[in-house]
Amino acid sequence: MDDVEIKLTKDEALVLFDFLSRFSNEDKLSIHDKAEERALWNLTCLFEKSLPEPFSKEWQSIIEGARNRLRDDT
Repeated sequence: MDDVEIKLTKDEALVLFDFLSRFSNEDKLSIHDKAEERALWNLTCLFEKSLPEPFSKEWQSIIEGARNRLRDDT
C-alpha cells in the first residue's frame, strides 16, 4: 500500500483534531465553526494535489476497493 503525506498548519491540525474528536464522541458530523469548514476545504485541496485517483474514470472501483480494505471486519 502506498503512503500519502500531507502537511497541515498547526492551526489546521488543531481544528481538525477537535472536529474529528467531537465526531468520535458524538457519532455525528456537524460544523460548529467556520474554521472547521475552512480546514476541511484545505484538506480536500491537499488531497486533490496528492491523489490522481479521484479524477480517474475508474474512481468508483478505486474507492470501493479502498473502503473494503480500510473497513473493520465487524
